[in-house]
Amino acid sequence: MDDQYFSLELHSSNRLTRIFQLIFGIICAIVAVIWVVINLNTIKMTFALWVTLLFLLGFAYFQIVSGLGMADKFIEFSRGSIRLKRNSLLPPVELKFSEIEKIEIFPVNVVFFLKKGKKLILRFGTTFTDNINPVKDAIGAFCKNNDLLVEFRNEGL
Repeated sequence: MDDQYFSLELHSSNRLTRIFQLIFGIICAIVAVIWVVINLNTIKMTFALWVTLLFLLGFAYFQIVSGLGMADKFIEFSRGSIRLKRNSLLPPVELKFSEIEKIEIFPVNVVFFLKKGKKLILRFGTTFTDNINPVKDAIGAFCKNNDLLVEFRNEGL
């Protein structure tokens, strides 16, 4: 089985957009740090100020990570594992075929049951459905190549 990569994003951002995200994120972080340094002695550090600063720094972090292209959600199939990034901020999860007990495929989501008793849910959504069937086909091929149990189910069952 060849390596297969599927983007789970609604749209892909171009280079110019990523450059602006990176610049805007850096500016937000710099403004937050300068604000704290300038006003450290003059303003009483209240809870609202800390919440505002944390929000601004969190937004800056997200913009920088997005601008660097590290926030894209994806699923990637290789010979013996699946790399899955379901969240823009968290790192990808690697599922080896030996860790997977079974996979249930529903119309708009996939549930990975792990041998540890955990389960991971991949939700496709209903707005951008072009990549759902190719991903489902790739999951079926992965299961066939690695002798894993796969069930195609409906939501009501």
